[in-house]
Amino acid sequence: MNILIACEFSGIVREAFKAKGHNVWSCDILSTETPGQHIHGDILNIIDNSTWDLMIAHPPCTYMSNAGARFLYPKGELNEERLKLGLEGKKFFMKLFELNISKICIENPIPSKIIGLPPYSQIIQPYYWGDMVQKKTCLWLKNLPPLTYEPPPKKPESTKIPGNWFNKGGKDRQKNRAKFFKGIANAMAEQWG
Repeated sequence: MNILIACEFSGIVREAFKAKGHNVWSCDILSTETPGQHIHGDILNIIDNSTWDLMIAHPPCTYMSNAGARFLYPKGELNEERLKLGLEGKKFFMKLFELNISKICIENPIPSKIIGLPPYSQIIQPYYWGDMVQKKTCLWLKNLPPLTYEPPPKKPESTKIPGNWFNKGGKDRQKNRAKFFKGIANAMAEQWG
């Protein structure tokens, strides 16, 4: 299959599908951290250049995520600028979801209701596939079945490392939070590849 991993600089999902023998490319405005087939640029500028059988996308969630909802109403008043940025994020998300690609998965955290994303297809956790951290992850699926898993292990009892992976990184914190989990990537490659 020809597979595009949109908005991925880490190469984690790309390499999982490559290991299964697929022609897979990642694309991001950032350079890849893992050498391989990577397009450094805007996904919307390259999407019509090839025929893709499957796209897995990780669009930026900073202004759409429920985790940032507290910044929408600081001191009880709507932050119009943050809402505007969230709605711009939704436009990008919807452009990806409406592409003429037969199979699509878009991954993001639980969205803020005010942004108005369509209903997600599935919620998963990294620890379902062995990455012992918690991060509710929504999947919006087009012509793909939900990911399956054996009964997952109990969720991590501690919020200390590795459970608080999201607080590590200092100035690279946002970049570290954007990296996907190898266990989920391998499950995607195994089940959808």
